[in-house]
Formats: sequence, C-alpha cells, structure tokens
Amino acid sequence: ARGSRGGGAPSSDLFCSCSLCHRYHGEGYQEGYVEGSCLGMTEGRQYGVSHGAKIGSEVGCYQGFAFTWKCLLAQCPTEKDSKKRKMLDSFLGMVQKFPYADPTCAQLHEDLDRIRGKFKQVCSLLSIQPNFKVNSGGSALSF
Repeated sequence: ARGSRGGGAPSSDLFCSCSLCHRYHGEGYQEGYVEGSCLGMTEGRQYGVSHGAKIGSEVGCYQGFAFTWKCLLAQCPTEKDSKKRKMLDSFLGMVQKFPYADPTCAQLHEDLDRIRGKFKQVCSLLSIQPNFKVNSGGSALSF
C-alpha cells in the first residue's frame, strides 16, 4: 500500500506533510515574532517608565536639597558662606539644565554623573554626610 511503513515507495503524503510542516513553521515563526515584538514593546515601556521615575526622583531630591540650603544660607549671610552659595548656584544650574524632556539625549547619563559628582562636592563643602539609597520601595536621601 502506498504510504505505508512497510518499505514501499515513498508516498506523496510524506511530501505533503513535509510541505505543511514548513508552512506551519513559517506561520508560527511570524506569529511568534509579532507577539514577541508586542510583548517586548510593553516590557520596554514599563522599564523605561520605572527607570525614568527613579532618575526623576533622584534629580528632584537634588533640586530640593539645593533650594533648601540656599534658603538656609540666605537667612544669615556671611562672607565665608559666599563660596557655598556659589557652589549651590552652580549645582542648581546643572540640575535645572538636566534634559528631563528628552530621554534619548546622548549625554543624559553623563549629565547625571556630573550632577552626582557635584552633589558630593557640595555636601563636602557644607560638611554634611549624605546617605542616598535606591531600593525597591523608591529612593531615600537622608543626612
């Protein structure tokens, strides 16, 4: 009988099943690719929102820190505090120039690193020990 496993000649059924196998493989690949692309976009968007929120929170803490210290130093201005005020103004300028609106900015991470470095300088000048931690519950900045 044709198509039997009894050692007879190969049947056209085998050819058809192989052809169908290639067709279904191709269709499955296309469906998987489309599904994977959609899932990747969703996961990427969620990661971007989460990461952007962390960066925004960190930079916002720096801005609040700088404004607070400017107000504190303005209450009792002394000559020796002029360097501190200048450093805070420089730091605040960097924070305010941070590219919030453009997440594709090529220098975003370099700018953030510069802000972090300037923050350490300001803290040293003000003789304070910052403790900045980022954990699953959000960020915390304490002194």
